[in-house]
Amino acid sequence: MAEDFRLVSYGGGTNSTAMLVECVNRGIKVDVVLFADTGGEKPHTYNYIKTFSKWLVENGMPKITIVKYFNKYKELLTLERDCLNRNSLPSLAYGFKSCSQKFKLAPQDKYMNNYQPAKDCWESGGKITKFIGFDAGESHRVKDYSDKKYTVEYPLVDWDMGREECIESIEKAGLCQPGKSACFFCPASKPTEIKQLKATYPSLSKRAIELENQAELTKIKGLGRNFSWKELLATEDMFEEDFLSTPELLCGCYDG
Repeated sequence: MAEDFRLVSYGGGTNSTAMLVECVNRGIKVDVVLFADTGGEKPHTYNYIKTFSKWLVENGMPKITIVKYFNKYKELLTLERDCLNRNSLPSLAYGFKSCSQKFKLAPQDKYMNNYQPAKDCWESGGKITKFIGFDAGESHRVKDYSDKKYTVEYPLVDWDMGREECIESIEKAGLCQPGKSACFFCPASKPTEIKQLKATYPSLSKRAIELENQAELTKIKGLGRNFSWKELLATEDMFEEDFLSTPELLCGCYDG
């Protein structure tokens, strides 16, 4: 029935992975699982999506469908390329979140607007239930985004599953942990994560610095808003406390 149509917005990280694992454990039917690819995820996330999608199918769930952003000329556009074209940085560096709206939310909305079962649901007067994977420790992020098409729910909050419970659920399912999902040049990255990026994926770290260098900046210092990644990576650890004192940014598309 229309009211039973469920969509999972999969972020590729710990929270949304645990949410889907628990849907399997609790016998909750899911109709569509969407992952919006900005083109800037780290290799471990892309690899995990393939593995987890296979696990979902083996457990009676739909495969993960990857959606991307296409411009008005129907050309594929990544967030990184968009920034390079505009000599700018992701909007979060300036205190806005339009990057997640454009490259995460919009591609999913477009897919669903053209997905026949979804159209049938709406035409019959039903609404689609959208599952978002905020955990119980992120209840402050929960807002009612329900509208005429969607009813938005936060299952992990309802199930009182925090970070540790999510990790345990994934482990019990026999799956490895997905790691953090976020763009490799995300302005919400913590100083330790920026340094870890350089150590783990040096080529991606280099691209992030190149993105920062080409941006025409006046009111902010770089990808860190109040500091530049290039400057951070040039410092010794003894100076890291200065960067850690920078107010934390929250990315709308961050998952785990």
